[in-house]
Amino acid sequence: MKSFNVVFAGCLLFGVLVSGCNKNEAPAPQAQAGAAQAEINFSGKIAETMDSGGYTYVLLENNGKKTWFAVPATKVKVGQEVTCQPGMEMKNFPSKTLNRTFDSIIFSGGLR
Repeated sequence: MKSFNVVFAGCLLFGVLVSGCNKNEAPAPQAQAGAAQAEINFSGKIAETMDSGGYTYVLLENNGKKTWFAVPATKVKVGQEVTCQPGMEMKNFPSKTLNRTFDSIIFSGGLR
């Protein structure tokens, strides 16, 4: 039993040492998601909007870059300047109610 404890402690120590050795590993998924969110501009002028399924879909344009957002149903109009709350990005999102697929869309909690 004593030798088992020694072997177990040795394996545990080896695992701790090895896990801290690789300083060039990729950032955690949360850090990567945060970096992607930093590249998205959440403010802009509404270029297009539509309502469906309890959501308002808005295409925001800022400095020539366009980003789709889905927010809880809200009254907005084309040309309006808005800021969306951060949210989760979905790639290749199929909207059955709109009968279209968005290359990328951010599901936001709403407008600020």
